[in-house]
Amino acid sequence: MAEVLIPFMLWIKAFHIISLIAWMAGVFYLPRLFVYHCQVAVGSAESERFKGMEYRLQRFIMLPAMISTFVFGGLLAGIPGLVDWHAGWWMTKLAAVIALAGFNGACGRWRRDFANDRNTHTERFYRIANEVPTVLMMIIVIMVVVRPF
Repeated sequence: MAEVLIPFMLWIKAFHIISLIAWMAGVFYLPRLFVYHCQVAVGSAESERFKGMEYRLQRFIMLPAMISTFVFGGLLAGIPGLVDWHAGWWMTKLAAVIALAGFNGACGRWRRDFANDRNTHTERFYRIANEVPTVLMMIIVIMVVVRPF
């Protein structure tokens, strides 16, 4: 059955990369919005505007992009011979992708805290958190392109 995907491999790969780029854009931007959101008064018009921006970014860009990244990545992984399942790079990449999904989930929790005016983190916390997806992206790209082990 998976052999049916072979003629579409390059299309699947292209849509996987497009989805990942969209997801990464959101994962980079949402914590930055949290930094700015920390700088405005709770209940202010600016705070309400940030709540709307954060919700739309997560709901209409990040969530669909994450889902499509997993769908197209799963299709690629199902193509016979494309992945050496015993190679260390594959497991490292998968661990980094799972960590990225976990970070995405943490962003959702933080967004809900802001939406309910219950944010407990500082601007500095979000500035540091903003670096996490960069490190994970670097690991993922190096594992896929260099395949060091």
